[in-house]
Amino acid sequence: MSGRWEVLALRYATLDSTLLSVPLDADVHDRMGRMDYFVWVVRDGARVILVDTGFSEAAARARGRTLLRHPVAALASIGIAAEDVADVVITHLHYDHAGNLAAFPNARFHLQDKEMTFATGRYMVHKPIRRPFDVDDVVAAVRLVYREQVVFHDGDYVLAPGVAAHLIGGHSMGLQVLTVEGPRRVVVASDALHLTRLMDRDDAFPVLFDYPATLEGYRRLRELAGEDGIILPGHDPEVLSLWPPVAASDPDTVRIG
Repeated sequence: MSGRWEVLALRYATLDSTLLSVPLDADVHDRMGRMDYFVWVVRDGARVILVDTGFSEAAARARGRTLLRHPVAALASIGIAAEDVADVVITHLHYDHAGNLAAFPNARFHLQDKEMTFATGRYMVHKPIRRPFDVDDVVAAVRLVYREQVVFHDGDYVLAPGVAAHLIGGHSMGLQVLTVEGPRRVVVASDALHLTRLMDRDDAFPVLFDYPATLEGYRRLRELAGEDGIILPGHDPEVLSLWPPVAASDPDTVRIG
């Protein structure tokens, strides 16, 4: 390893609810305008850390999302084979972040204790709380526990020199984010920040476990980023226009920093 981490954002799906007739009781994601769906790669030479695993074609059909490419195909487009991924950080167990787990047979999955407790515990008897989860994905995560492929964490930890994870909570009980050291520190915020505009106006995305913790999470993201760091939101279409593509032929994969 060279100690020079590269951060890539790979868009794999999208939703443009401005084109939909959206009922008032719909999933709130359907009322936010365009939202993009990403997985993230943190790599230093041959060392690859995948952040989240996206959703499948079946999940896209079930939830009315447009799957642009399967996350595994997105990784293949930058030369990463799923079976070669050694570490996967699951920021939280919502369907759009924790599908396709079985596609990474040789990986260690890093998950917060609180997130597994949340996804498999008493709160899931309430439909509005379990809506962002897919039971098959949660069961797949439990199977990985029994296969000894899950590394549980209780709070902040160092994943590799220059890469650390931080428990934020708020949106989901065990939501974690990554910080990656480089010329500018990158905070892979995932759903601690869905859209940059929400933090700019101190507003919360209305799918959450703990409202005050969500707002406190913004303060924590700013602290982690420091004065000139980059906070990378989880669903903001502006990511693709703010950062350069890795190749002209692949505008859906951008390099951060």
